[in-house]
Amino acid sequence: MANRDLFETRPALTPARALGTNEAGGKAYELSAHQALAQFAVTGCLNGTFYATDARQLEATLEFAREIALAGDAEFVAKTAIWAREHGFMKDMPALLLAFLTVDHGALATQVFDRVIDGGKMLRNFVQILRSGAVGRKSLGTRPKRLVREWLRKQSDRSLVHASIGNQPSLGDVLKMVHPKPESPTRSALYAWLCRRPFVDADLPRELQALNAWLADPTRPLPDVPFQMLAGAHLDADGWKALARQCTWTQTRINLNTFARHGVFEEHDTAQLLADRLRDPEAIRKARTFPYQLMTARSNIDRAVPDCIREALADAIEVAVSENVAALPGKVLVAVDVSGSMHASITGYRRGATSVSRCLDVAALMAATVLRRCPRSELLAFHDRVQPVRVSGSDPIPVTADRLARLPSGGTRCAAPLEAWNACRTKADLVLMISDNQSWVDANDSGWGTATMKAWLQFKRRNPAAKLVCLDLQPYRTSQAPTGVDVLNIGGFSDRVFDVIRAFAQTGGSADHAVDTIRAVAI
Repeated sequence: MANRDLFETRPALTPARALGTNEAGGKAYELSAHQALAQFAVTGCLNGTFYATDARQLEATLEFAREIALAGDAEFVAKTAIWAREHGFMKDMPALLLAFLTVDHGALATQVFDRVIDGGKMLRNFVQILRSGAVGRKSLGTRPKRLVREWLRKQSDRSLVHASIGNQPSLGDVLKMVHPKPESPTRSALYAWLCRRPFVDADLPRELQALNAWLADPTRPLPDVPFQMLAGAHLDADGWKALARQCTWTQTRINLNTFARHGVFEEHDTAQLLADRLRDPEAIRKARTFPYQLMTARSNIDRAVPDCIREALADAIEVAVSENVAALPGKVLVAVDVSGSMHASITGYRRGATSVSRCLDVAALMAATVLRRCPRSELLAFHDRVQPVRVSGSDPIPVTADRLARLPSGGTRCAAPLEAWNACRTKADLVLMISDNQSWVDANDSGWGTATMKAWLQFKRRNPAAKLVCLDLQPYRTSQAPTGVDVLNIGGFSDRVFDVIRAFAQTGGSADHAVDTIRAVAI
């Protein structure tokens, strides 16, 4: 007789065997290279996370890209670069994937270059990554140089003036690497100005002529140039007010405390103008800001910032979240991970550039959004056990998010909320788990599958039509529940993930939604 322990007949709704191990040492299901690259594309910022270093994240990303390309699907890597930039609003990850393509898949790099490199920041990221040697080359090479020169040629003078903000490398450094040929006296003078070489002032673009005239005589009106070119000058209070009135939505959000220090809000009309700008729905959409960035701005403004600005940021959060998030159908159960690893920075750790917003803050904001938009929703917070919390969908989103973010933390057991709902015999149509999915407290549980999958299958026996969505906020290659017709693993922290969740909840759609969505990208 064959070994009964190995070949015992298992009943239906038995979890698939978990053959992987997550970063925390717990049982997990491995994602495929395509799934993992899609996950990294919208959550990976190439900075250190709670469980993985920045070097490991870079190594893993390139490993997935190579595996996919060697399998003859380099086009998927190219489409992922576009998707990460246009839909995930990421910066470093799409630049890295584009740099990877330039090594052995130059034709694809040419096809997607302009879609990925949509601004000066992206151009500098791309050049920096190529020059670092991370993708196997330390010089730009013929094709990348040509692509950069062509990109520069297509930009207006005004666009290049705005693209000049930033260093390491600066736009001038990039020009020195690729040696573009100027096509007009104005472009020649602009290139010389960017490279700190002699130029004819009268040939400069009008914005730079105005800047030079203002620097020589600060009594002149402020020139229409990027905020950063003026902020370092010795402006008086009136100058700062004038500067605040003409800066962009993003510059306003970032510099609220600076404006307060320089007396900008002492004038009620100026304060009200900035408040109206911050709550403007069209400006919020155009800025492509993440909702958590608004919450962070509101949490960190000084007392000197007036109440109208605080109220405007609260309104902006509602616009960026509630108005852009459709209600999910049926009864929704939300599980928010408040464990220790969720206190890590949402964009990872990098010296001098670590976001103060944590994974927990983003998870709390997303959960608060569901409570607001789904009247039949219920919420449980958890770490290694369920954590009681009293929240209401009628509360302002920032208040609910703050209440969740202040809960005590512990280890991670993703099965805990499902087990609690099972104990209460709760009925529901959709379970949304917001976590980094690094469950480890249940690592020694017996059986084939993860504790999360066992609890989910028990939930399914009572709710056969229910679906589970595991929303992952960090770039790891494992999940607690394998993707299937009733389980969706999705990554990201923009409000767009709710569209994917809604489509899956309504129609089932494709369980491998991220991969299929990337494949559908047109090049």
